[in-house]
This record gives sequence, C-alpha cells and structure tokens, in this order.
Amino acid sequence: MEILLNLTKTNSDWVVTAVRIVLGVVLFAHGAQKLLGWYGGPGFGNTVKMLTTYVKLPTVLAVTVIFVEFLGGLGLILGFLGRLAGIGMLVIMVGAIVTVHYRYGLFMNWTGEKKGHGVEYHLLAIALALVVIIKGAGAFSLDRAFYEHQVDIRTAATHIRG
Repeated sequence: MEILLNLTKTNSDWVVTAVRIVLGVVLFAHGAQKLLGWYGGPGFGNTVKMLTTYVKLPTVLAVTVIFVEFLGGLGLILGFLGRLAGIGMLVIMVGAIVTVHYRYGLFMNWTGEKKGHGVEYHLLAIALALVVIIKGAGAFSLDRAFYEHQVDIRTAATHIRG
C-alpha cells in the first residue's frame, strides 16, 4: 500500500495538471494511431511490423510500446497512476532517440527535405514526463483523489487508536 501511496502522492497544482493533460493527449493520440489506426495511423499489425522490421525491436517490446503509449496516454489524461505513465513515456522517448532519431539531429523534418525527424519532440516529451514523475498528477486527478482518501483513512485510524 505504501508504494501505491508514493505513486499517487500529489498536490493541487494546476500547472502540473496542464502538463499532464497535454502530455496525455499527445501520447494517447500517438498510441491510438499505433493501436487502432486512428488519426491516419498504421494500426496495430503494421506498427508491430514496422517496429520489429525497421527498428529491430523484439515483438514483445513493440507491443509494449504500443500499449504504454495508448494506456499511458489515457492514464495521464485521467491522472491515474500519472508517475507510472510518465516513466513509461520517458523510457519510450529515450528509446526512440537512441534507436532512430538521434541520427537526424535536433529538428523535426517539417519540409520533407531530410530523411527522418530529429529529437526535438522527444526532448519536449521527456521534459513534460519528468514534471509528472517528480510532481505527480496534480489537481483534478484520480491519483489526488485516491491519495487524499487514503490519507484521510490513515488519519481517522490514528485518531481512533490514539
């Protein structure tokens, strides 16, 4: 129970809430492209094929990436296990930099003149994920509701025993 309390501990900071929700929406959209083919994405089968063929990830890791993006995005939007979702996002973005994007420099390929995209998006996502990992899910989150409920129960139990 102590681990869950540490994962959900947060305050009512609205800046952290904004960071969490923006990161969650972006992560969810990318995950939905990969898992469901939404927003013009390739869908599950094509994403697994791309990640295993071109990026050379083992199938289990490719599937994990897809579900971490999709479910982690939902978790961030709702503020449910925000720190865990932030860690997942951080690992995926570092992995994307190391396996693919570092060779293309800093900038995204907006004009289509280069071969691939640089790391600027990934660095921003890492920075936002670090905010959530360090600060928690913030205001209006399931994490905050759970944490406060557990703290209230512990406080009441202490007074009863006291």
